[in-house]
Amino acid sequence: MAKSDVPETAPMSEAEYADQLKRATLASSLGSALEYFDFALYGLCTALIFNTLFFPQDNPAMATVASFATFGVGFIARPFGGLIFGRLGDIIGRKWVLVVTIILMGGASTAIGFLPTYDSVGMLAPILLVIARLVQGFGAGAEQTGSSVLMAEYAPVKQRGFFAALPYIGIQAGSLMASVAFFLLTLMPEKQLLAWGWRIPFLASFLLILLALFIRMHLRESPTFVELKANDQVAEHPLKELFSTGMPGLVAAFGMRMAENGGSYMLQTLSMSYVVAVAGSNADRGVLSWGVALGALVGLFTVPFSGALSDRFGRRVIYRAGSVFLLLFAFPAWWLLSLGNHYIAVAVVTLGVGFGVNFMLGPQCAMFPELFGARHRYLGVAMARELSAVVAGGLAGVLGSYIIAVSNANWMLMGVYMTVLAAVTTLSTFMVPETAGRDLTRLEDAVRLPENERGDVTTRVPGVADTLGYQSVAASN
Repeated sequence: MAKSDVPETAPMSEAEYADQLKRATLASSLGSALEYFDFALYGLCTALIFNTLFFPQDNPAMATVASFATFGVGFIARPFGGLIFGRLGDIIGRKWVLVVTIILMGGASTAIGFLPTYDSVGMLAPILLVIARLVQGFGAGAEQTGSSVLMAEYAPVKQRGFFAALPYIGIQAGSLMASVAFFLLTLMPEKQLLAWGWRIPFLASFLLILLALFIRMHLRESPTFVELKANDQVAEHPLKELFSTGMPGLVAAFGMRMAENGGSYMLQTLSMSYVVAVAGSNADRGVLSWGVALGALVGLFTVPFSGALSDRFGRRVIYRAGSVFLLLFAFPAWWLLSLGNHYIAVAVVTLGVGFGVNFMLGPQCAMFPELFGARHRYLGVAMARELSAVVAGGLAGVLGSYIIAVSNANWMLMGVYMTVLAAVTTLSTFMVPETAGRDLTRLEDAVRLPENERGDVTTRVPGVADTLGYQSVAASN
């Protein structure tokens, strides 16, 4: 019998499980790399290329503003993608949603490489760019969530933190690839760059799509969802379940994202704007951008390392270590940035992102799927990640820029802002029980409503211990 003919419910041998675990890791990592390659590349092109090619040039400043608006459109679409595909992931399965999201996300990115410019078709050019960005963000809204859920449900229980963190290496790798690709583009003569050179990396992303799609099509559904389906436990209305019983976990996860997502945005983006404001005409944006690249390079090691540490010492203590690091780092970091020294700024960003942010990101990969019950896990993680990103990352850009503008780049106010984000996350880690080793076939959330506020729920998928021979069932907190 060919591998493609093997029923999803057929028991896996140890060798088959090892092969599927490898496929799941590759499929998830490639998707993450593609998502962040496109995200970072689009951001780098926004102010230097798209503003010139896709908008009228009678007012260059407004063209740049309009270009950044198309960048923001992707963030608006992400929560909607998370809601729709998160719901589908709990109804039809993790695998097939990830197949759809990689097609949507990668297809839109490749399409950008084919778009006509303003000189060719006028206002149709920015309209097409916005549509492509909306589709890209719509698919990305559930891509990262699906990768973490799939890996958490596939991973060996005692090494779940490490394996679930592996796809997030793709985030770091994608950011690095985009930085290198953009640097190589800037070596081209400007005429060739604007004529056709900028299209190359967007078109090249098609190769990543094909590879990720091939691997995902040959991947079996996650063991947890297979058991849900086999025992007729798949939720018909996961959104209703999430908002009726899963709100405590959703609120806790939302709070835990404040320092990780908001702190990341402050360090990787606002810090550069801040140093430019302080240094003025002496600012060298090229040198400052190396902080982001080096932070991503460090993250290639600290994300899986912190995930592995969470397997040994628990998710909460490692997550809390990252948030406390940022809590203590906030004021010294912004004071150092206020000196206007480019190389000190690079060191600050590298240290803050590489260790503070990534020591939360590593355990988060397994912790968030462990917070939610099996019937609404995909949707729960998607809503926690995408809604919090609007508040943490989106507000950080607007509010942070406003503080810099009205306070004459007062470092203490920026330090207060980051301290508040870190404090919220630190407190949120006390709202959840330890989730390491939690049985992912359980149907209730780790953070539960009081007994009189929730309906009766089956403890876990019946009969799972007999069919999941390759995955031990751990005790739940």
